[in-house]
Amino acid sequence: MSERTEGLTYAQAGVDIDAGNAMVERIKPLVRATRRPGADGEIGGFGGLFDLKAAGFTDPVLVAANDGVGTKLRIAIESGRHDTIGIDLVAMCVNDLVVQGAEPLFFLDYFATAKLDPEQGAAIVGGIAKGCRIAGCALIGGETAEMPGMYHGNDYDLAGFAVGAAERGQLLPTDDIVEGDVILGLASSGLHSNGFSLVRKVVDRSGLAWDAPAPFAEGMTLAQALLEPTRIYVKSLLRAVRGTHGIKALAHITGGGFPDNIPRVLPKDFSAEIDLGTIAVPPVFSWLAATGNIAPEEMMRTFNCGIGRRDRPADRQDRAPHGLGRRLPGEFGPVNRKRVVVMISGRGTNMAALVEAAAERDYPAEIVGVISDNPEASGLAFAAAKGIPVKALPRSDFPSREAHDQAIDATIHGFGGEIVCLAGYMRLLTATFVNEWMGRMVNIHPALLPLFKGLDTHRRALDAGVRLHGCTVHFVTAGMDDGPIIAQAAVPVLPDDTEERLQMRVQKAEHRLYPLALRLLAEGNVRIEDGSTVFTPRVGLVSPDASLFSLSASPSDVDVEALARFTP
Repeated sequence: MSERTEGLTYAQAGVDIDAGNAMVERIKPLVRATRRPGADGEIGGFGGLFDLKAAGFTDPVLVAANDGVGTKLRIAIESGRHDTIGIDLVAMCVNDLVVQGAEPLFFLDYFATAKLDPEQGAAIVGGIAKGCRIAGCALIGGETAEMPGMYHGNDYDLAGFAVGAAERGQLLPTDDIVEGDVILGLASSGLHSNGFSLVRKVVDRSGLAWDAPAPFAEGMTLAQALLEPTRIYVKSLLRAVRGTHGIKALAHITGGGFPDNIPRVLPKDFSAEIDLGTIAVPPVFSWLAATGNIAPEEMMRTFNCGIGRRDRPADRQDRAPHGLGRRLPGEFGPVNRKRVVVMISGRGTNMAALVEAAAERDYPAEIVGVISDNPEASGLAFAAAKGIPVKALPRSDFPSREAHDQAIDATIHGFGGEIVCLAGYMRLLTATFVNEWMGRMVNIHPALLPLFKGLDTHRRALDAGVRLHGCTVHFVTAGMDDGPIIAQAAVPVLPDDTEERLQMRVQKAEHRLYPLALRLLAEGNVRIEDGSTVFTPRVGLVSPDASLFSLSASPSDVDVEALARFTP
């Protein structure tokens, strides 16, 4: 009698259904964070729902676009950096919608891989969710396909599908383009997601590894610099289109560059005249041209060369429509956003305030990583849900404080960090680490320094009978809570205050102050010089609601009367 052949399973064929389900659970918080009017459902059903009426449309025309990321994926795969590629996926789709005057409403993704890694998948979807938040559209669903034999090793592929809408009669281009209309170029964040097959050829010729320092971007690896996410222009362009009616046409500069994309929005008998000398070309394009010996004509047709949008406003004077500006800093933020790593030990409420601030279009910094000495810190889960890379580095895993700080330093550099923000990080740092980041590391302390350094600040303030308490953002130096002050916020101490009530009032001030102070640092308006804080002239402010007093200017620049306006 022959032996019975053992039955096969789907898992033995290389498909892990449980891993797919685990990934779905991990990404649910990321998806929830993209909710908007019209899209309130959970993922997990067989289709995503969207209510056009709830979104505020009366007579909408639907506009759809789909796209991928191209071979930029190869750099993400080979370098192991997956947290931003999803932004590119969203950008390539929603930017195609907005050039037609449509507001992106919802997005779906398709993620195919040889072997599903839930952590990698969550990082990718985290980037997609971040892109959706920037664009103001909802991530309402997607598909994950584990396909052994179709893909090999760590390979994966992405595709995106976006749907938007515009009120009937408001689509672009308009039919009144005339000779003499002005063309405006809107800055790109770099390569965006085109021409990467040529980019990779140039990198091969250069002999550089992905983790080598980028020749054109100080402080970044080659992979980091080349993976700079595609700028999302949605919100600012929609404001300009709806608010001024001055935009007649928009062209998305992708594959084909200026020569192929601009004519797509012009009447048949029209041509465009472009003064290339007015374009500030980012260094990455110069490096590619020189290293690859690429002709100017090839550069112009393959890459955006620093311009991600060409707009044709009705205004024939050399100025942009109101709300657009000559150089639109896109929804991904200013061209040179500082990369910030936040260190926490617990809930990370101040970290959350920084994350919220960094989501604003014009904020000069982005949160690129969160580090904690406590693997159980709830702030890590919050950051991960926002699509931000996180790393737990328990002190117990290292033989010394020095080794611990070295690991923290390496992690910060791995994130590409330029500024470090301590947000409830409860360990003292070594002098070596502090000196390494001097002038680029700040802390927020729950007291009006130099009063009440150290712990238990609210109890000590109550015991001392002070009438004003608050918080301080300061540069970190070797001494505990001893660095030069950047900004302070004061709150009243009320007669019936408890420690808990006072803490809550101070914390509210902290959440407003820390983003302000980080903005000053990221914009270069504050620095350490000879052990003291130096400010760019007249950057100080007093909040109109008199609950915030910033010491970011000389006393003569401060409205001292505001100090008397603190109210319960």
